[in-house]
Amino acid sequence: MTEGSPFRAPMTFMGVPYAASPGNAKAVVLGVPFDCGNHPQRVGSRLGPFAIREQSQLLRPWDADSGVNPLETLGLLDLGDADVVSGDVTSSYATTERAMDVALSGGALPVAFGGDGAIALPQMRALARRHPDLAVLHIDAHTDAYPIEGFNNATPFARAFQEGLVDPRQSFHVGTRRSTMVPGVYEYGRQLGYGIISMDQLMQDGIAQTLGRIRETIGGRPVYLCFDMDFFDPSVAPGVCTPAWGGASAREGLELIRCLKGLNIVSIDINTISPPHDTGGMSAFLAATIAFELLLMAAKGDFHG
Repeated sequence: MTEGSPFRAPMTFMGVPYAASPGNAKAVVLGVPFDCGNHPQRVGSRLGPFAIREQSQLLRPWDADSGVNPLETLGLLDLGDADVVSGDVTSSYATTERAMDVALSGGALPVAFGGDGAIALPQMRALARRHPDLAVLHIDAHTDAYPIEGFNNATPFARAFQEGLVDPRQSFHVGTRRSTMVPGVYEYGRQLGYGIISMDQLMQDGIAQTLGRIRETIGGRPVYLCFDMDFFDPSVAPGVCTPAWGGASAREGLELIRCLKGLNIVSIDINTISPPHDTGGMSAFLAATIAFELLLMAAKGDFHG
C-alpha cells in the first residue's frame, strides 16, 4: 500500500509483500480457496490458504544451517487468492487456470495453497501449455486417479491423463494407503501408466532410496509437485480432508522434501488443509513449514531448470 494509506495489505505468507503480478519475483504464493463441498463428513479446505498464511507467521526467514533467507533470495511475493467459488467446479477451474497463468507469466516458481485435491487439474492445464513433457510427483495417501466420472478431488490425475497434460510413465503417486471408496483404484492408476508407491513400500525401501529411483526415472523433465497433507499421519496433521492412519511423521515428511534435490520442479501445490478439523493450527503450521523448506531449496538452487 502507498505511504499514508489508511489500508493494510491482506495477510500474506510469512509477511512477504502482496502484489497483483509476479514482476521480477523468482517465486510467488497463490491461494486457491476451493473445495468441491461434496465430502460426506469433512468440508472446510476452502479455508486452507488463510490458515497456512496465518500459521506461517510462526516461521522465521533465516535458515540456520545455510545462512540463506529464501524470502529475500527469491524476492517472494504473495499474489493473494484466486477468485473461486467453492462447489462451482466449472467457473473455479477456469479462474484457477487464469490465476496460474498470471503466476507463471514472469517465470517465477508458483507455490499454491489449497483447497482440496481438485485444484490440481487446472494447475496442470496451465503448466502443460508451457511444459509439454510435464511429469507429476504426487505425495498423497490417495492416488486421486479414481476410475469414476466427473471433475472432483478423486479424479484430477485421471482427467490429466485423458487430457494429455502429463506423461504418466514418468509420474508417481507416493504414500498411498489401503482404504479407498471404490475398488480397483491402484490397478486403474497403473493402467493409466502411473507409478504407485505405497507408504508401506516407501518405509520398507527407505525414503532416500525411493526418491533416488524416482529421480532416475523422471530425469530432467519439468515436475509438478503436488503435496497433499494427508501424506502425514493424523497424529501430526489431523486437519486434512481425508485422514488415513499409518502416514508419515513430521520428520519423515521433511526428510522426503529434502530428498527432492535434483528434480526440475517447476510448480508446487500444498493442499487439503481443513481448518475446521485442525487442532491448534498444527496441520496448517506443518504445511507452512513444508512450503518454507521447498522455498529454501529453490533459493539454494536445488531444483535445477
